[in-house]
Amino acid sequence: MFHYENGKLLCEETSLEEIAREAGTPCYVYSSKSILDAWQAYDAALGDLPHMVCYAVKANSTLAVLSLLARAGSGFDIVSGGELFRVLQAGGDPAKVVFSGVGKTVAEIELALRSGISNFNCESEGELAEIDAAAGRLGVTARFSLRVNPDVDAATHPYISTGLRDHKFGIDIHEAPAVYARARRFSNLRAAGVSCHIGSQILDYSPILEAAGKVLSLIEQLQAEGLPIDHVDLGGGLGIAYQASEQAPAIHDFIGALRDRVERAGLTVMIEPGRSIVGPSGVLLTKVLYRKNSPAKEFVIVDAAMNDLIRPSLYKAHHEIRPLQNGGGAAIVADVVGPVCETGDFLARDREMADAQPGDYLAISSAGAYGFVQASNYNSRPRPAEVLVNGEQWRVVRQRESYNDLIKGESV
Repeated sequence: MFHYENGKLLCEETSLEEIAREAGTPCYVYSSKSILDAWQAYDAALGDLPHMVCYAVKANSTLAVLSLLARAGSGFDIVSGGELFRVLQAGGDPAKVVFSGVGKTVAEIELALRSGISNFNCESEGELAEIDAAAGRLGVTARFSLRVNPDVDAATHPYISTGLRDHKFGIDIHEAPAVYARARRFSNLRAAGVSCHIGSQILDYSPILEAAGKVLSLIEQLQAEGLPIDHVDLGGGLGIAYQASEQAPAIHDFIGALRDRVERAGLTVMIEPGRSIVGPSGVLLTKVLYRKNSPAKEFVIVDAAMNDLIRPSLYKAHHEIRPLQNGGGAAIVADVVGPVCETGDFLARDREMADAQPGDYLAISSAGAYGFVQASNYNSRPRPAEVLVNGEQWRVVRQRESYNDLIKGESV
């Protein structure tokens, strides 16, 4: 959805330079068509298999993005009460919401129960007890799945790998039958499924298939013991191509391989994609402020910083950087850095890129996931605006923060 036409970088049919000049920079821009195409690719590939595609809200929780997906019929995977509140404000169906995460509070659990969510993905026996007690107080029955840890290496960045025994997530798959058995004593809970999520940014999906096989074997055992397991939740994690040397798995191929594993089990299948839906659908626009040379480096200093997009600093992540006006001139090798007072404030290091001059605009690609949601006010910098594009039309869906916004709620 991001392409050059007559030397200008467009999002769908809209000039990104027009957006940069009118909305200002830094600014996140998202393609409606790209988001919907990716979600519908999952939905279509699952076809007539009973299923629910639950978008992982943590990837990008902007109301306009959630509303776009809600209108398409998406479910939602949430990890906090705040994310549930956002989904409801965006028009999401609570009956299509799955609540994951290791540290649900009593207030969050009660909000979810009152809202009528589909299911809790539980990660400890203490959590089961809290949900049972809350459901009893409210006079409802809560459906739950245990998130099991299959001890499968996702072969991804250690910060976003979640399926090994030394991670905080899930319950060891070998201990799960005993936990399900002990959960029978909770009169306000119903064991409805089994959940698994081994990590994020997975480019080789064979570990997901391996985990799925282990989870399906567990479900067969649980059903044989009389538990009414009706669904399997296989999480998300499918990666995207952040640089030209990477090859992203095709959603259709991944789901086809997954269907081969699960369709004979007679279960409803839940999946929770996030990055693969919104990641390639967004860019961060930034303006070049200065050029600077040192004996060892050349620097392109821009108005976006690590507080706007922390992934390069936090994960050493690579994002392609493209000029909004492609003049085809000579390339340079430089560090792209921002104004934040940290040596770790960089968007690229030793990057071969266009010879951008002060006043030029750049697009930091594949920034639709884990971009704005991780933005902060470090150095008292207002967070950027967000824009949603639909064909030749665009609109600001989140206003740029003001200095007054920075001190909202504070007192002296």
